Amino acid sequence: MRKFILLTIFSLFLFSSCNPTKEKEPQKDTFVADNYTKKEVDITMRDGVKLHTTIYSPKDTSKKYPILMQRTPYSSAPYGEGKMKRKIGPNVHLMKELNIVVYQDVRGRWMSEGVYDNMRAYIPNKTAKQSDEVSDTYDTIDWLVKNVENNNGNVGTWGISYPGHYATVSTIDAHPALKAASPQASIGDFFFDDFHHNGAFMLSYFRAISLFGTYKDTPTDSAWYSFPKMDSKDQYQFFLDKGPLKNLNKYFQYDKLDVKTSENKDRIDDFFWKEIVEHPNYDENWKSKGIIQHMNRVPSTVATMVVAGEFDAEDLYGPLETYKGIEKYGKGNYNTLVFGPWDHGKWARNTVKNYVGNYYFGDSISLKFQSDVETKFFNHFLKGNGDKNSGLPEAYVFDTGKKEWKSYDTWPPKNAVKQDWFLSENQELTSTKKSTKGIQFISDIKHPVPYSEDIKTVFTPRKYMTDDQRFAARRPDVLVFETDVLTEDFTLAGDILAKLKVATTGSAADWIVKVIDVHPDNVKEDNKELQDHLKMSNYHLMVRSEVLRGRFRNSFEFPEPFTPNKKTNVNIKLQDVFHTFKKGHKVQIQVQSTWFPLIDLNPQTYVDNIYKADKKDFKTQTHTVFTDSSIEFSVLK
Repeated sequence: MRKFILLTIFSLFLFSSCNPTKEKEPQKDTFVADNYTKKEVDITMRDGVKLHTTIYSPKDTSKKYPILMQRTPYSSAPYGEGKMKRKIGPNVHLMKELNIVVYQDVRGRWMSEGVYDNMRAYIPNKTAKQSDEVSDTYDTIDWLVKNVENNNGNVGTWGISYPGHYATVSTIDAHPALKAASPQASIGDFFFDDFHHNGAFMLSYFRAISLFGTYKDTPTDSAWYSFPKMDSKDQYQFFLDKGPLKNLNKYFQYDKLDVKTSENKDRIDDFFWKEIVEHPNYDENWKSKGIIQHMNRVPSTVATMVVAGEFDAEDLYGPLETYKGIEKYGKGNYNTLVFGPWDHGKWARNTVKNYVGNYYFGDSISLKFQSDVETKFFNHFLKGNGDKNSGLPEAYVFDTGKKEWKSYDTWPPKNAVKQDWFLSENQELTSTKKSTKGIQFISDIKHPVPYSEDIKTVFTPRKYMTDDQRFAARRPDVLVFETDVLTEDFTLAGDILAKLKVATTGSAADWIVKVIDVHPDNVKEDNKELQDHLKMSNYHLMVRSEVLRGRFRNSFEFPEPFTPNKKTNVNIKLQDVFHTFKKGHKVQIQVQSTWFPLIDLNPQTYVDNIYKADKKDFKTQTHTVFTDSSIEFSVLK
């Protein structure tokens, strides 16, 4: 039992579940117990399945309150009479102002009935008895407004990470009582968020697979999954020694068979791992589960505030595409974006110093967001008149170079223009194309480029998003291109498109592009979070990075091999940034072909399914990047 409890706490912390706030108050904090009553109910859905729901209601019944709801796969614990959370709601202000706060275990998780499906597909035209997460949300809201005393008829939803996905879900075919939703770090499509990036498998999430793929069909208040044991403190060497992905199958078999002798040695019991292995391409399985494809179903009666962390390693694609989708289809919708200097969910923490990894961005950034933006949003639409004059900007974004907030009427800003910069010879990044020559490097399958110089094992990596990239720049299999020292500020605002022209001696390859802010040598100030072996002098701050599995260069649905030694176009979209490269800094681009073990190793020999590749398929190859390759920036004028 102690093991199960520890596993539950571990997963709740890592995946920003029912309460991602880092609680610094002492254990004696009794505000919730003093001011709220807790009730646990099972709400019956239209198909008869009962979902476990916990309702915190203000003890002061002299007035009516809106309902703030979070649906989560990570547990609405603590369960049982008299057991209460110490923090409820999106932030401490909304908790202390008093609102009705509701948590629900989604279908098939924890104390709810049913069988869980990871990113359950939305059914647009349901029959009377068909259900999905959209109908579960609708049915829950309908029950709450009809049965919870002293509610004012207005409902708001919020959540971070997977709960953020369910906040997005709530806006689709929304219940009339839903007035405000805040999807935060929300999963949008599993082929581009979390476990995949542009078709490449995020090997660094390996241990999280069982959290989502271990079967359960009865309610439980204890963890029913277990995490694979790596028995190593060096994840780079661990995965390198394991070899092809098929050798990881044994970690997802739970009947304790001897995988060396069993006739069923290739069987996969974990249904999520099986789904990943059997669906290597962007087929109907993944397409049906994406939610961003349905932003045309968000009614104008629901106000949305999408929140994204500029250095969120898990879910950056999802919130940005959610915001852009609502903008595209919801011309009459109130839809705003908050884009701040955070990693995954850090805006919900009560910390003063705002660091991401080694890098410091300022004080009280998260605290001010909670008090001045998030609270204002929910109060306006749930307690106020709910018109579009909320007092908040359309886009509230943080310049991670100047370290200051800016407000815009659109995102990207209207005065952002596209500029091409070329990967020229002699490690130069130039505004004009100088030549068309090939620069070669050897991609050694036995010595892949690490994504971090840290020697450690992490559950889900986050720090690397702002890591110093000098360790990579000094490798022969990483190509470096940079500008001269800037004589004036250079601000990027929007997405980035790497337009590579490449060749390989093999028939398969991955391509990774990183955008880096090279700091001046004369930077004197360091900070307390900086690792001991680093200095801010010449710090290579990674501003944005992304991978494309080369087989998907023309289609994520229909992969194709490279023709050996043939010059080929490979375009890689990097997610939005808002960053000023300050005068005295340099803009640097790094191009490489391995990023280990953040992503799995590409065999560099084309196979139909990399998850089933054999050791003999993995080959060292020579890659070429041509100097008519360019990076298309969105530059603020």
